[in-house]
Amino acid sequence: MALKISAEAELRYISLLVQSIRVCGLYKPKFGQGGKGVELAEFSRLYGADPFYPWVGLDSPLIYAAHKAAGGMTSIYRQLGIGCERLFSALLQDCLGLSAAQARWEYRLPRTGGGERVLKLDGRIDVGDVQGADTRNRVRKWLQGFMARLDVQSEIRGSVFEVRQGYKSKDSKRQNADLANAASAYTQRYLPVLLVMSLQLDSDIRIRYEAAKWGVLAGDAKSQDPYSSTYSFCRTVLGFDLASFLERNSERLRTEVALVVRSLLEP
Repeated sequence: MALKISAEAELRYISLLVQSIRVCGLYKPKFGQGGKGVELAEFSRLYGADPFYPWVGLDSPLIYAAHKAAGGMTSIYRQLGIGCERLFSALLQDCLGLSAAQARWEYRLPRTGGGERVLKLDGRIDVGDVQGADTRNRVRKWLQGFMARLDVQSEIRGSVFEVRQGYKSKDSKRQNADLANAASAYTQRYLPVLLVMSLQLDSDIRIRYEAAKWGVLAGDAKSQDPYSSTYSFCRTVLGFDLASFLERNSERLRTEVALVVRSLLEP
């Protein structure tokens, strides 16, 4: 059943993505100087004062532009991921009637030497918090189906989500942290779910996460399977057609990204 979302809410959703993307246009390479980054004039002074770089031609404004573009593209992926996290949190709140606190999950671990550190995932659905009997039953049915697919026999109360725009990094530290999150999630009776907005998901990562009893959703817009597709999950369980929303607003998003990329390619 499709949820009717107001035009005002849609504008808010698109703004969550756009605001994150625009931050990338402010990126400046640091060249080991720290702070907010180095302007072109400061780069010219810094590299021009170094005898080696002018000899080999690395004091060129094109080198500055290359650094700016390379770091800026990394920033675009990172900021787009942050925008996706914020959008998904807003959808949980609006579609399931959750508060901001209910849609957020965190837990604490003791630090060596004393104190605690707080670890967070990007979304949470606790069945008991979901508003409306029909919606609650829809969520419960999806959870039961996912647990059956993963062959997990535990009693659970809901799910927690790690949201990514894509996931191709082989960073074992990040993966190990996620697997630790999964262990903590299960102790609190939550199913951990990796939700990826694109199809850019490394197959080895999928296998490793599923072996650790994570649910994995990827950005297949054509799939009707809410246990493998982010967009089918949103449509079937949340009642919001996220794929259609993004398609409707594609021109706006493409324009924002193009503006940022052009600014990053300039010295």
